Amino acid sequence: MPGNTFGTLFKISTWGESHGKGVGVVIDGCPPMIPLDETVVQSMLDRRRPGISPASTSRKEPDKAIIMSGVFEGMTTGTPIMIMICNKDADSKAYKPYADLFRPGHGDMTYMAKYGIRDWRGGGRSSARETVARVAAGAVAKALLKKEDIKIWAYTIELGGIKAKTQDLTAIRENIFYCPDMNAAKQMEKRIVDIKKKGDSLGGIVEILAQNVPPGLGDPVFDKLDADLAKGLMSIGAVKGIEIGAGFKAASMTGSENNDSITPDGFSSNNAGGVLAGISNGNDIVARVAVKPIPSIAIEQKTIDRSGNPKTISTKGRHDISAIPRINVVCEAMVSLVLADHLLRQKAIS
Repeated sequence: MPGNTFGTLFKISTWGESHGKGVGVVIDGCPPMIPLDETVVQSMLDRRRPGISPASTSRKEPDKAIIMSGVFEGMTTGTPIMIMICNKDADSKAYKPYADLFRPGHGDMTYMAKYGIRDWRGGGRSSARETVARVAAGAVAKALLKKEDIKIWAYTIELGGIKAKTQDLTAIRENIFYCPDMNAAKQMEKRIVDIKKKGDSLGGIVEILAQNVPPGLGDPVFDKLDADLAKGLMSIGAVKGIEIGAGFKAASMTGSENNDSITPDGFSSNNAGGVLAGISNGNDIVARVAVKPIPSIAIEQKTIDRSGNPKTISTKGRHDISAIPRINVVCEAMVSLVLADHLLRQKAIS
C-alpha cells in the first residue's frame, strides 16, 4: 500500500492497524544532537489518548511510546528513529456483525473497491488509530523546532455549532476541549452530552497557530508551504476542509482589504496567514480545519452489503462522539512535521 510516507528531508513512514498488534512510525532525516526521550513523545501522546473528554471513546489504550532506535543517551543520533505503540485494548468482536456491511461515512466501500480486501476490525489502516503514529512523529518534529523557538498551538474554535468568541491561549489547557474561550467550552460539553444521548455525533473547527516561524520557508511553485500544510492536514481522516489566514473570507474582500500593508515594524495585519507566494513571511502561520462528525453512530442508517443487497446498520461499539479534542494534537503534529521538513530544506540551501 503506497502513500504511507510523508515529507522530503524530514520523512516519516507510519505502519500498523487499529486492531493489529500495534502502530508506529519510522522517522528518517532527523538531525543528530536533538534532545529526545520517551517522555517527550509521551507528553504529546497523552493529549491524544482515549478518555480525555466526554466526546472520547471508552477504549482504554495507555499509548505508551517505545523508542526502538535512533536515540542514545537522550540525544538523536542522526539515524532512523523508530517509535512503536502497542495496542492493548482492541476488541474486534464488536465489529464482526459489520464484516460484510459498508458503514456509511467510512472507507469500507472505497477500500474494497481499491484493494479487493479490507480489515473490518475497527477500520484497519483507515482507522483514526493510525494517527497515534503521526503524533509520535510530531513530537520529534517539535523537539527539532524547539531549537528554533517555534511554538505550535491547536485549539477548538467551534464544536457542534458552538463558537469560541474569545481567544485566550492560556485557557486552552484549562478545559477538556482545548478551547480558548472557557464559556464556550462549558457549552460544548453540554452539547456533547446531549448529542451522545441521541446516539449521534458532532463536527467542528480546529485552528492551528505557529509562532516564531522564520521568513523564507517553502518553495514558490508546487512545494508551497501552504500547499504542504494543506496536504498534511487534509491527510487526517476526519478533516474535510482547510483555510489559511483569511481563507474563504478573502473571496468577499477587496484587494485593499485583503492585502497586509507593510511597515518598518512589519505587517499591519495577517490575512495571508503567514504565507506569501508559498513562502513564510515571518508572521504567525494560521490555519483552520473543518472536522466532520464521527461516522460511527447508533442511529439506524441505510447501507448495502458486499453483494449489493440493501441493509440497515446501527453502529455499536466504542466510538468517539467527536474527533475533537483528540484530533487537535494530530493537527499540531502535522503542522510540526511540515515546518520541520521545510526548515531543514531551507537550511540545506542557505
